[in-house]
Amino acid sequence: MIIRCWGSRGSIPVSGKEYLRYGGDTTCMEIRTKDDDIIIIDAGSGIRRLGNRLLDEKRFQYTIIFTHAHWDHIMGFPFFKPLYSKKTRMTMLGCPFAQSSVKHMISKIMAPPNFPVNFEDAKADITYHDICENSFRVNSITVEPIPLSHPNQGMGYKFTEDGKSFVFLTDNELSFKHPGGLDYQDYLDFSRGADLLIHDAEYREDEYKKTKAWGHSLYKDALKLAIEAGVRKFGLFHLNQERFDQGVDEIVDDCRKTIKDRDLSLECFALDQNMEINL
Repeated sequence: MIIRCWGSRGSIPVSGKEYLRYGGDTTCMEIRTKDDDIIIIDAGSGIRRLGNRLLDEKRFQYTIIFTHAHWDHIMGFPFFKPLYSKKTRMTMLGCPFAQSSVKHMISKIMAPPNFPVNFEDAKADITYHDICENSFRVNSITVEPIPLSHPNQGMGYKFTEDGKSFVFLTDNELSFKHPGGLDYQDYLDFSRGADLLIHDAEYREDEYKKTKAWGHSLYKDALKLAIEAGVRKFGLFHLNQERFDQGVDEIVDDCRKTIKDRDLSLECFALDQNMEINL
């Protein structure tokens, strides 16, 4: 399983010299399976660059899985160039929550007056499946969903192939239980023993005093989860849009100090928008 990050920012894309190391695109992840199937997680602004790469590779078949419909996770979809090719075959999955269907969830961002091209004019062949509770397979990958603790709800996922597991819990507030969300113990059990955990780590303690119940975690809470779950690799995600590269480095350094002080073997890093991880 190869996991690529195309965007790790939360809330809104950012740019400038202060963001060169980790990048400014919002959530988009890619998985390449052992059979070279392509799974895309979310369609934040990072999906634009991914789409360009897929066209360069002449790849036109993929599965897109959505965590939720907040703007930073779907805003890049109209700029995903494979959408406009007749060669493209896409399967789109997710739990629509407040929307009537996954199709409605994604198509409304291109409805007038939001975008000049109507969703129905896209040329790609798209099929849709609502998935809210049961695990499912994408060929060699088993995908297990879990409700996130987040306003308006959301889904996290565990991807397992040949005994290797990747847990993706973006937009998940560990210190506050939102309607539809679960307890800390549930996320601990879900993540236990994962080869890779990528988790929301947006806030410092001083920031969280003002943002509690906004749907995002303290980075120290995310680190605690990774340590207690005994994962092998831990990636900090949903990086705050106001946090410059130096600030992200400081958070990573603090996490690594805690890990070293406890004499643990956990590998810790923040996701940048060009990162590739092999499991």
